[in-house]
Amino acid sequence: MLKVENLVAGYGKVAVLHGVSLDVPAGQLVTLIGSNGAGKTTTLRALSGMIAPASGSIRLGGEEIAGLPSHLITRRGVAHSPEGRRVFPTLPVSDNLLLGAFPRFTGSRPKGDTAADLEKMFDLFPRLRERRAQLAGTLSGGEQQMLAMARALMLNPDLLMLDEPSMGLSPRLVEEVFATIARLKERKITMLLVEQFAAAALQVADFGYVLENGRISTSGPAARLRDDPAVKAAYLGAAH
Repeated sequence: MLKVENLVAGYGKVAVLHGVSLDVPAGQLVTLIGSNGAGKTTTLRALSGMIAPASGSIRLGGEEIAGLPSHLITRRGVAHSPEGRRVFPTLPVSDNLLLGAFPRFTGSRPKGDTAADLEKMFDLFPRLRERRAQLAGTLSGGEQQMLAMARALMLNPDLLMLDEPSMGLSPRLVEEVFATIARLKERKITMLLVEQFAAAALQVADFGYVLENGRISTSGPAARLRDDPAVKAAYLGAAH
């Protein structure tokens, strides 16, 4: 599904990623873990076109997308639920969700049954159904995170990228978010997850990559990484 090779990216003259390579097979959940400042969010921003890579290849379904602007990458099926949620605060929940489906209304993505998909989001996130007419900016942090995930899913994406979905949430809400991610995995939705709670991420993922100082230091099946002494010492049991 997604194949990244030798990705170099950063901000201005400051390089953050130094040749990152990773694969996200169709139907699998891959997680990218690492300490703060390792380049995890920068990776997702480069993949979704929020920043332009300096070099390297990003292939989605065999098609090169490196350097394309965000709206064209979205039309190709990449949905990005960003760090910090970034909901539209002055719009109601229902309008936020419909904006996630915007490329489907313009014909740049298959439209399908958007009304039925909206109901599916309310089934997946029952709290959003209760607040469908409420302004997004008045939701709690946990509710806004649910909204950000549901908005991304309204694209009917080929690849769903989740950036720090547990950030700032209480332990109970973190459990709820990961339970939802597990349900999405059961539906064979292809996902790339960046997450501060490495233990939880590796528990739900199929495969994992460890990013250190802009480079992949190790990778492997999630179960193997959970048992790796170096990974356990550096990341598991703490927020990163």
